[in-house]
Amino acid sequence: MDTIIGIKTIIAVVETGSFTAAGDRLGLSKALVSKYVGIVEQDLGVRLFNRSTRRISITEAGQSYYTSVVPVIESYSEMLDNLSGQTALASGKLRVSAPVSFGESNLAPLMPELLSRYPDLSIDLVLSDKTIDLLEEGVDLAIRIGSVSDSNLIARQITSYPLILCASADYIQRFGAPASVDELEQHATVIDSNFKIGRHWPLVSPTGEALTANVNSRVSVNNPQAVKEVVVAGGGIGLIPEIVVRDDIASGNLVQVMRDYKTFEFGLFAIYPHRKFVAQKVTSFIQFLFENFEARPKTKTKT
Repeated sequence: MDTIIGIKTIIAVVETGSFTAAGDRLGLSKALVSKYVGIVEQDLGVRLFNRSTRRISITEAGQSYYTSVVPVIESYSEMLDNLSGQTALASGKLRVSAPVSFGESNLAPLMPELLSRYPDLSIDLVLSDKTIDLLEEGVDLAIRIGSVSDSNLIARQITSYPLILCASADYIQRFGAPASVDELEQHATVIDSNFKIGRHWPLVSPTGEALTANVNSRVSVNNPQAVKEVVVAGGGIGLIPEIVVRDDIASGNLVQVMRDYKTFEFGLFAIYPHRKFVAQKVTSFIQFLFENFEARPKTKTKT
């Protein structure tokens, strides 16, 4: 067994907490991961993990080994990257996690362009609205919308998106468009239950006054794409990230209301584990995100 493969296997088991998850990360079977761990332990003459039928736990020797070999692998990877030159293209398998709506509408359509640019790169795109553990899930990079508080992760903000108030043209024709917070509170609204603000929407008036609209709603949804669909169908006024409704506003399916009022913004972040060496495939993907999202034009609204 190659020494580097053995080291990578031990690192994967420690960081994922199981042979099965480590195998998923490395593209190996559970049995092969177990075999490699056994070979490393035999070569070292120490037990790195305690095993039971339900779980594994790292030993003191295992923790010492892990702490020692992580810098070795980082230095090895950095050496390979330097030898391949600064112009080397991204290669290998890149596992990316992203929110469902953003991944479906904004990221998935860009995959052919990314793969065309990097012929030796493959993508495993994992869409989930749950916050995942990057190390445990074997994810190289995650895209998050909102904020990042985990100090063990590096967060690169790609851009930010405002939330905007919008409704369907049919809804506005039937009920009119609100021009103030008081009028907004008289309208039907669609709540995104992901937001902690609930029915209390923070707004800033054209004069800079901070206001709160205590809106009336009979519908709440925990997905911004679904909120948009309810609003498009005439279900009321929604407070929705601009990136989600950009195309619908441009096409006239939705109309922005109370355009002079502002609300909070969401940051679009690329996050990855806090390590000295960052793989070329990760840095290339982050650059790709900047190219496609940082400079995109704001929504053109119709009057």
